Amino acid sequence: MTVEIVGGLLADSLALIADAAHMATDALGLGMALLAIHFANRPAGLNRTFGYARAEILAALANCLLLLGVGGFLLFEAVERFITPAETRGGLTIAFALVGMVANMISLSLLMRGQKESLNVRGAYLEVLADTLGSFAVLISAGIILATGWQAADPIASLVIGLMIVPRTVKLLRETLNVLLESAPKGVDMGEVRAHITALPGVLDVHDLHAWTITSGMPVLSAHVVVRQDMLDSIGHEKLLHELQGCLGVHFDVEHCTFQLEPSGHAEHEARLCH
Repeated sequence: MTVEIVGGLLADSLALIADAAHMATDALGLGMALLAIHFANRPAGLNRTFGYARAEILAALANCLLLLGVGGFLLFEAVERFITPAETRGGLTIAFALVGMVANMISLSLLMRGQKESLNVRGAYLEVLADTLGSFAVLISAGIILATGWQAADPIASLVIGLMIVPRTVKLLRETLNVLLESAPKGVDMGEVRAHITALPGVLDVHDLHAWTITSGMPVLSAHVVVRQDMLDSIGHEKLLHELQGCLGVHFDVEHCTFQLEPSGHAEHEARLCH
């Protein structure tokens, strides 16, 4: 990052400075990701029954806001360069951009596996991936300037970097907000969940069915399941609970489930108590 800032100032390359600015957000984003992982690993307590698992989602949200700010700034500066052109030195830009490319490739290899399991790490991975593509865009623009002298290639590369940041950040922001708003976990169709539960022998209905995500890889489900009294008497609560949890675990990869088994008519009793 420091090398690219120095190179951008020496070569008067907005694209190189843009790549360095994005690297700065990476450094801060990775720092937040590490801090979130540290807090997420702390044990649960009486007041925080899920511990600090949501810390990684809050870090992902902070990363998104940071990236949107940087992306917007780069787009604005690129437009300014079209209005007030500058003389960019292509050779110097290439030399400094290569340093950024190598650093980003090393970071990508370290984050590759973890980004499949955590929104927090995925946010950091996407930042570094955009940096790598950004460094590649800087190399191409500098090569064009060196070969043809066309100075507009530099702000165009800056626009490309900005446009790479914004759409993927919006996608990550949507996923993060879905977790914070306690939407159904990704890939879990609540209609199918209801159908699977009601298809079990003796199950008459299901209500108060909720599913949400605490943090990446931790989907949670709770439901009130109405069961025929004769079925409860014949097979018992324990066997039915095993069947319900097995059904959800196998078909929907939701292992943390809480079920309340109740006989027919109990829902009306609950409704009266609520009022």
